[in-house]
Amino acid sequence: MPRIDLPLTGRPAENSAPAASPAAGDTVSGTRRTLARALRQAGIADFTFEARILVEDLADGGDTLDAASATRLNDALARRLAGEPLWRILGAREFWGLSFALSPGTLEPRPDSETLIEATLQHLGERRQEALTFLDLGTGTGCLLIAALSEFPQARGVGVDLSEDAIATATANAARNGVGERAAFRLARWDQGLSGRFDLILSNPPYIASNEIPLLDPGVREHDPLLALDGGTDGLDAYRELAALLPSRLAADGRAVLEIGAGQEDQVRALMKAAGLRHLRSHRDLGGHSRALVFTREM
Repeated sequence: MPRIDLPLTGRPAENSAPAASPAAGDTVSGTRRTLARALRQAGIADFTFEARILVEDLADGGDTLDAASATRLNDALARRLAGEPLWRILGAREFWGLSFALSPGTLEPRPDSETLIEATLQHLGERRQEALTFLDLGTGTGCLLIAALSEFPQARGVGVDLSEDAIATATANAARNGVGERAAFRLARWDQGLSGRFDLILSNPPYIASNEIPLLDPGVREHDPLLALDGGTDGLDAYRELAALLPSRLAADGRAVLEIGAGQEDQVRALMKAAGLRHLRSHRDLGGHSRALVFTREM
C-alpha cells in the first residue's frame, strides 16, 4: 500500500463567487480556467494540474467544447467535487511510463511504488537478458509485475491476488502493455498452489494498522479496497506471512523487493532476518522515506 500524504481537499476559498461549469462552445483554454476555479474553491491542492488533465483526457480535439465533451467534463467535475480521486474518475493511471486501468478491487499505482522497480533494476539489472522468473504477491493492477517484465524482455511472471476483480484487471493491463504472453495471474492467497522458486519476488502488501484506517484521507479510505490497505493490528500481518514463505520461494541468488510503510523498516528487517533472509539494501522514495527493502536468502 503506497504512502498517502497529500490531502485531496482543503479549506475552500472564502468569499468567492460560485464557479461556472463547462459548456458547449466554451474554448478549451477557458474550460481549463473554469475547472481550475471550481477545484480551487473546493480546496483541491493541485487544481491547475487536475484541470489540465481533465481537459486533456475528456475533451475532444479542437479549440472549443462540443456537447459531448461538456457533458463528460461536468460529470467528472461533479464526481471530483464529491471527493472521488482524479485517477479513479479517469479510470487509469500511469506507472513507470505505462498506463494501468483501475477497478474497485485495485489500489491506484502511485509514484512511491516505482522505487521497487528502481531497486529491481539496481539488483538484477545485469541479468536483464536472462529468462528469469518473477512473482508478484498481492498484484492489484499488476503494475509491479508488468513494469518489471517491460524491463526484462526474456522474463516471465505470475501475479497473485485474493480479489477476482484485481485478477481480471491485471490480466487486461498485461495485454494493454504488451506483456500478456509473459504474465499469468491467479486467484490465491500468497503462494498457495504455486511450485518452484523465483528469481524476483515483488510485493506491495497491505501495511496500514487497522486502527489507522478511519484516519486515512477520504479519497483513500472510501475508494481504495480495504483488503489492500488493512495490515492488521500493527500493520505487519502481511510481512509475517511473507517471512514464512519467502525462503522457500526465492531462488538461491534471487531477490525479494518489498514495499513498506513509514516507520516499519526495522520491524520488517527483523522479521525477515528471523526467517533466514539477508537484508541487502533499503531504497528511498522521492520524498526521502525508506520505501523498498531488498532481501536474499542466507547461504
